[in-house]
Amino acid sequence: MKGYQIGRKPKEDPHQVRKISEILMLSAWGFAMVLSSFLFLYFGYLIDEILGTTPNFMLCSFFLAIGLCIWKLYYEAKERGKKI
Repeated sequence: MKGYQIGRKPKEDPHQVRKISEILMLSAWGFAMVLSSFLFLYFGYLIDEILGTTPNFMLCSFFLAIGLCIWKLYYEAKERGKKI
């Protein structure tokens, strides 16, 4: 049992913790992108039903949601890049 002592925890690798936090951040962004695109798609569908314009608002709001999520992801990646 190399490096282990009774009653002590092994030291955590900071690179491993950083990798896990990056994976969690990307999975959270994936979830946010899917959720927001479906919400915008649904609200666009409701507006289209009220106004009688079939796919116009639905498609525009869907692409708006995806564009905003990608922009926010890029902004956050840029800020994290400055910290490194």
